[in-house]
Order: sequence, then C-alpha cells, then structure tokens
Amino acid sequence: MNPTTESPKTAFGTPLPDLTRLVSGLGHTTRWKMLKELSGGEARSIDELAKVSGCTYANAAKHLISLRRAGLIVQGRGRLYNIPKQYLPSPGQAVVDYGHCLLRLDAAG
Repeated sequence: MNPTTESPKTAFGTPLPDLTRLVSGLGHTTRWKMLKELSGGEARSIDELAKVSGCTYANAAKHLISLRRAGLIVQGRGRLYNIPKQYLPSPGQAVVDYGHCLLRLDAAG
C-alpha cells in the first residue's frame, strides 16, 4: 500500500477517526456529556444517555447519530451505544484517546 494513501493509525495500529468528522462530532456540550458517560466502558441506551445529558429522547438520538457518523461511538445490540475499546486507554476513567486528541472528560458536565 502506498504510504501517502494509507489511513493514519493510532499507536495501537487501529485507524484514527476522520479529523474533520471528529471535530464536528465534538461540537456540542451534550455530546461531551454522553462521551463522559460512555467513557466508563459500558454500553448505554438512548434513554440513559438522554437522562445523563439532560435532553429529550429525540435530541439524544440526533446527537448519537452525529457521534456515530463521526466514528466516535458505535451502536451495538439492543440499540446500545459505546465507545470502541481501542479508544479507551483506561476503562472506568473519563479519558478517551482518539489519536488526534486525548479527551479528559472528568470536567464535562
């Protein structure tokens, strides 16, 4: 593979999220609150994330779509959302490493 066309990777060899989408996905405080909740390593439902972030179910669903499109979270079975394990350097701590940036979410909301 040509090095100029190869996707950038984290130190662990996993692909980095697209930087433009990453920045766009992080552009709202509600999403930071959701990421903080998900940084614990456990999958959460839309209802749980709506409650934690202080928004309606419909708004939570829209924010989760933005986070998913940005590659920051994934949707698993049973409509549960989580941050892929490769981005959680210390599960249980409010830290997420997307390669381009390290988020310390302990102060988020």
